[in-house]
Amino acid sequence: MQNDLRIVFMGTPDFAVGVLKEMTEAGKNIVGVITAPDKPAGRGRKLMGSAIKEYALSQNLKILQPTNLKDESFLKDLKELNANLQVVVAFRMLPKAVWQMPKLGTFNLHASLLPQYRGAAPINWAIINKEMKTGVTTFFIDEKIDTGSIIANKEVIIEKAETAETLHDKLMQKGSELVLETLDLIEKGKANPKPQPQSDNLKDAPKLTPENTQIDWKKPGEDIDAFIRGLSPYPVAWSTLHNNNNNNEELKVKIYSANFEKDDHKFEPGTIKTSKKELKAACLDGYIIIKEIQLPGKRKMDVFSLLNGYSFDEDSKLS
Repeated sequence: MQNDLRIVFMGTPDFAVGVLKEMTEAGKNIVGVITAPDKPAGRGRKLMGSAIKEYALSQNLKILQPTNLKDESFLKDLKELNANLQVVVAFRMLPKAVWQMPKLGTFNLHASLLPQYRGAAPINWAIINKEMKTGVTTFFIDEKIDTGSIIANKEVIIEKAETAETLHDKLMQKGSELVLETLDLIEKGKANPKPQPQSDNLKDAPKLTPENTQIDWKKPGEDIDAFIRGLSPYPVAWSTLHNNNNNNEELKVKIYSANFEKDDHKFEPGTIKTSKKELKAACLDGYIIIKEIQLPGKRKMDVFSLLNGYSFDEDSKLS
């Protein structure tokens, strides 16, 4: 072996846990784990550690939780770990002082086939945009976001009924395999990073916000179906429900799952149609058959349960 690896791992959510777990079980020498500070969560707003912190504690790994990655005391603690390689999975943007520190560099696992879908939410946007394939990429970090030289990648097929949840799990598994292969290449001195291909047709994966997760009922049904699947189970596609039966209320509802039914109708997009067992909303070329929904302050429920206790007037609509 040309390189005896001493690895610092950086990550926060569940996606990163799968990778760290594979590295640990493969016997990699992980000298430290960097993750986000504890945050208030739940009704009691009790401080909770990240998914990565919980796993790292279970493995007795050294943990650092900096609030500021440029803080001198953090940089000192990081340097004292004496790592020669850093692995980043679903973490925040690193300052140059951090990613340049180890002798063998810092590589990131990204959940897309770079250079496509650079950004915070590549899994979601690949489904929303009805891609047929995506993948995972390892690359050495540089000054910009997701632009560094590519070490390796693996493709993953996107199935017709794929959701963000199912694709997340596939990419986590494939990403774990790719990280181990990348570590092997670096350890043997065989990594041969290549600049990312130049293209005028790049699709981005921006952060998901309330503004870009609202359903547009004027779109074709296949687009809306992909939008709902691409945002389920988090952060979930939403719409405003207008219902005169309940004091002219306007409610922000979340739609977790639905099917598209092609049909030629003359209803305004968003118009709601119900039966004893079915709730559907008109779109450009048919109906979105809603399967799971959540009203404000309520738990997610199937539509049959909703219709048992909630009534819609003739002019109800979603917008």
